[in-house]
Amino acid sequence: QVQLVESGGGLVQPGGSLRLSCAASGSMPGIYTMGWYRQAPGNQRELVAVDTSAGSIGYADSVKGRFTIFRDKAKNTMYLQMNRLKPADTAVYYCNLVQGPLIYWGQGTQVTVSS
Repeated sequence: QVQLVESGGGLVQPGGSLRLSCAASGSMPGIYTMGWYRQAPGNQRELVAVDTSAGSIGYADSVKGRFTIFRDKAKNTMYLQMNRLKPADTAVYYCNLVQGPLIYWGQGTQVTVSS
């Protein structure tokens, strides 16, 4: 079993920045993909950024150039640096870990972008 705990969410003004963290613990697999998703009220959960087991990184078009996903593998922690935030970025942000058929989710952290 793998446990994921997100942190770093909060209220920020448009144009501001936040850094989300996702700490992984438990029986960590050797190779895995991690990603950030978000879900706004009334919307489906959508992929924001992914760091694959093959070393590829991808972003949703809506966040390209503003968000950066990166990992500290020594700490089993993944981050999402979010810059130039917009009200449309308001959502609950979730991290996930995929290893073969196994998918783990964190509990989510709220990000609210508002003046």
